[in-house]
Amino acid sequence: MNGATDRNSTDEKLVIGITMGDPGGIGPEIIVKALADPQVRRQARFIVFGMAEQLGYAADMIEMEPFWLRHQHEKISRDYPRNVMVADYDDYQVPTWLHSPGKVSGEASIRFCRDAIDAAMDGIIDAMVTGPISKISWKMAGVTWPGHTEMIASRCKSPRKAMMFVAGPLKMALATIHEGLFAIRHKFTIGCVFEPIDLLNTALKEYFGIEKPKIAVAGLNPHAGEDGQFGDEEKRIISPAISLARSVGIDCCGPFPADTLFIHAAAGEFDGVVAMYHDQGLIPVKLLAFNNAVNITVGIPIIRTSPAHGTAFDIAGKGLADASSMKEAINIAVQMARIKRQSAQLTAQPTEQSSKQPTRSQTTKPDADQTAD
Repeated sequence: MNGATDRNSTDEKLVIGITMGDPGGIGPEIIVKALADPQVRRQARFIVFGMAEQLGYAADMIEMEPFWLRHQHEKISRDYPRNVMVADYDDYQVPTWLHSPGKVSGEASIRFCRDAIDAAMDGIIDAMVTGPISKISWKMAGVTWPGHTEMIASRCKSPRKAMMFVAGPLKMALATIHEGLFAIRHKFTIGCVFEPIDLLNTALKEYFGIEKPKIAVAGLNPHAGEDGQFGDEEKRIISPAISLARSVGIDCCGPFPADTLFIHAAAGEFDGVVAMYHDQGLIPVKLLAFNNAVNITVGIPIIRTSPAHGTAFDIAGKGLADASSMKEAINIAVQMARIKRQSAQLTAQPTEQSSKQPTRSQTTKPDADQTAD
């Protein structure tokens, strides 16, 4: 990969990397549909980490002329001559008619993601948007990561991470991610509840302009335990995590019964919610905004967003996929990258100004025998 230029320059256009996801899923189609929108393309320049054959097939299926330029994936750069470039991984062979999990599809989608992470870490791209992957394909390819979030955190060597979702008025983070329901109790600690509270609070401040976020925390058990009648995790784990968050200045409250909490959150009573497990948080997210919800990984040193849906093998190759969530994931990635660049520029300004300050010799008062003209 070629190195980055001055990516904090105000004049330089942002570069967003998009991974194609599983070649047999709807990833190619939703990428083509999203980037075909001139309003989306005007926001940045794009590098698609994927397979030109699959993207071309998707474009042909929806009767659209390709608008991108193909380039070998070994030579990724910020300085491509076209607004949309495809870093083509033609060393992987996946039939365009295959719409099911497979080992090669898993290997390819892992490679797309890995190379995009490295490009983001190297400053070649300003943010990455990941297309939907098949966890079955990844397992067939022999990796142990259960999903994007864990892989990205591992590759970035980030000890902290959380899955955050934006669904219309709702902004939500998860305390546990890809864990079996009965396995949660073995990993359910004060730290695993405090961490998403802390990371969500930071993300809401830094990227969504909320100066003092108000965060609600869901209970784990029915009725938030009903004072210990239906489990004591609220008393032993969740409440201490909330107290810890408050002690470091975070405005959070709870634990609240999850069956009513999301009604209040969707009405705007809270800026963010922390849910205890995957489906507790994802059911309201997808009810509120199934077609345009976005997944954000917070706590890592790079920006990563994703559509909040899967590969949809059942409709892949039929031209039926809705690209709204991919468009929104791109929009939010651009928004976050702009804010990150602006913050970097503001941080750099005092250093630049201090270097221009006059030296002591330049500010010394004239001697008594000197004249002041």
